[in-house]
Amino acid sequence: MWWVLWVLAALVVLFCSLDVWYFLRVGVVILRAWFQPPVRDITAEQVLTGWVTPHDIDMCHMNNARYLRECDFARFSLYIRNGVFKALRALRASMVVGATTIRYRRALCIGEGYELRSRIVTWDDKAFYLEQKFVSTKDGLVCAIMYCKQSVIQCSPDKIMQHLCMRKVECPEFPEDLQHWVSFISASSQALRAKSGLDEKSK
Repeated sequence: MWWVLWVLAALVVLFCSLDVWYFLRVGVVILRAWFQPPVRDITAEQVLTGWVTPHDIDMCHMNNARYLRECDFARFSLYIRNGVFKALRALRASMVVGATTIRYRRALCIGEGYELRSRIVTWDDKAFYLEQKFVSTKDGLVCAIMYCKQSVIQCSPDKIMQHLCMRKVECPEFPEDLQHWVSFISASSQALRAKSGLDEKSK
C-alpha cells in the first residue's frame, strides 16, 4: 500500500516539475516519424494532422502559444524523415530556433481538425528557413502561417545539404515576403549589437 502512495507522490512531483505531456508527445512524434518512409526531397512539404483538444484551448479556441508548440513537434518529424537530424549527428552539429513569426488568420476552435504543413523554403550560410501552415480540414482555410529561422551551430546548411545529397545543392530563391522578414531580423540584430557596444568592440 505504501508503495502506491510513493508512486503517486513521485508522479505529482514529476508533473509539477516538468511539462511531462510535452516530453511524452515528443517521444510519440519521434517514434512515429522513425517508422514512416523517409522523404528524399529535402524541401518537400510534410503534413501532420491534429485536432484542437480541451488541453489546447482558451476561450474555446486554440491558445496562441499552442500553435508554436505544435510547430515544434512538426519540425521534429520533418527533420527525422528528410534526414537532417541524421546529418546533424554525423557532422556533430546542432540547430536552435533563431527567430519565428506567426500570423493568425482565423481561430481554430475546440474539436476542429487541421493539417500542419511544414517545409524548408530555403537557406543561407547560417540557417534554414521554414514555412509552417495550419490548414483547417473543415474548409481548407489557412488559419495560421509561421516562418521559422532554424540556426545551424558548428556547421552550415550547405554542408548538411551536401552530406545528404552527395553534391553541391543550390539554395532556392527567397520569396519576397520571407526576404522582408529576414531583413527585419538583420536590422533588429544590428540595432541590438549597436546598443550593447558589440559593433564598436569588434572594430
